[in-house]
Amino acid sequence: MDSKAFIAPINSDSLLSEASKDNLYLNLIEQINKDFNLANEGVDFPMSIPPDELKVQLHEKIYRLIQYKFAKYLNLLYIIDVSEDQIKKLDGSDLMLLAENVAFLILKREWQKVWFRNKY
Repeated sequence: MDSKAFIAPINSDSLLSEASKDNLYLNLIEQINKDFNLANEGVDFPMSIPPDELKVQLHEKIYRLIQYKFAKYLNLLYIIDVSEDQIKKLDGSDLMLLAENVAFLILKREWQKVWFRNKY
């Protein structure tokens, strides 16, 4: 294992391609499924889901949570441990864009967990 430092990806596409390149994409799916289930907001992304489809489905799931189950959405962010400061910095005027940005923050945090577990 190389000891390169964790560098946060700039967007979902770069994150998912890095996860695939490092052969950690399946671990990322497992981590997302696990944390959503811990938050009682079960998702079951299949291990065969392509990265672009994962991104779309995660975005849709977050959009629906923000719109219809706000308390569960907040609980999910807490369980996953998404930075409250990062959430507060987002513009909430466009719900679709907000959901997309939150989905990226979730992916980023889950990727961090997977990456660290793999390296250490």
